[in-house]
Amino acid sequence: MGSAIALGLARFSYALLLPPMKADLGWSFAQSGAMNTANALGYLLGALAYPRLSRKWSAGALFVAGCVATALLMGITGMLSDTDALFVQRVATGIASAFIFVSGGVLAARLATSHPRDAGLVLGLYYGGTGWGIVASALLVPPSLVSFASLHRAHGWQLAWFALAAACVALSLIAGQAARRIDRQHVLRTDTAGAAPSNERAAPMLRYAFALAGYGLFGVGYIGYMTFIVALLRNDGMSEGIVTGFYLLLGVATIVSARIWSRLLDRMRGGQALALLNALLALATLMPAVVTHPVIAFASGVLFGATFLSAVASTTAFVRHNLPAAHWGRGISAFTIVFAFGQIVGPTVIGWVSDGVGLERGLIYSACVLAAGAAFAGMQTALTQRALR
Repeated sequence: MGSAIALGLARFSYALLLPPMKADLGWSFAQSGAMNTANALGYLLGALAYPRLSRKWSAGALFVAGCVATALLMGITGMLSDTDALFVQRVATGIASAFIFVSGGVLAARLATSHPRDAGLVLGLYYGGTGWGIVASALLVPPSLVSFASLHRAHGWQLAWFALAAACVALSLIAGQAARRIDRQHVLRTDTAGAAPSNERAAPMLRYAFALAGYGLFGVGYIGYMTFIVALLRNDGMSEGIVTGFYLLLGVATIVSARIWSRLLDRMRGGQALALLNALLALATLMPAVVTHPVIAFASGVLFGATFLSAVASTTAFVRHNLPAAHWGRGISAFTIVFAFGQIVGPTVIGWVSDGVGLERGLIYSACVLAAGAAFAGMQTALTQRALR
């Protein structure tokens, strides 16, 4: 539920709101993309701050704080219509989302360690939980837009943000209880087993630079799809029902992705998992850009949804396989930072390209970036225990 809040509701719901907000506020595609760039900038700031904050507060405490702050900020969005104010709000929401996502990743890694036979499934369930947020967005946003339009008031997209904020509150109640429980279990195990050996050292980041590069390019490429795919389908003349069905299908595929890739995440200790997933995402992004048809759009949504959050899970699996437990927070933060840089670049650049040569060409650029990410990740080997000493 934490990843559903941080990504599914706080970020990806914007794809459904982009067309009405763009039309109402007179934005270009570059300005529309800049709103997700703002969210990614906040995400980067939160990821940079996390290691320092985690020395003072537990992962569970930072997780709960992020959930509460995100719910409040989503509600505030429903009261704004000024572009600059919305930009600032998206930055703040990104910061709160990063606290959820990074601390949730640490908690999921701890839970996976206590269930080693199902470690890949546990990580996949956490990151695949984003699908619940995507499904909730698909169910909440279109009816909210219709309801507000019936009142004949300006800024008909604002009610949808209130609905999304209410969903954040509901999911936070579930997520917070789970986070506190995992936190307590970790403290009990630490007190019983004693502190980790002081001579455990993590490999320098240069040792997994190819994985970081592949993940950064994933951030650039995937966010272009998630920001503009709904706008592309609507520009292609697809009905509201088809677009909603596409987004629902994408969310459901994201939820079930945990079971599809769990064994791959357990077996692959280098960058091979991320390479495969990036390559599949490149194909999924290319499909609706070159063929305009609802069946192709649905196939693209299923493939993309069943893959993209597993790419995120693959980096946490890489950290678990290759770094000492005491350094998991540092490793996950490093991947989160390059991911955030990619997401900062992606929406604005793809939006700028789309303004010039069309949304189809913008998504083709996204696919090329994802393919390059696959090539880099494929060059990443597993880190040997010797490298960690």
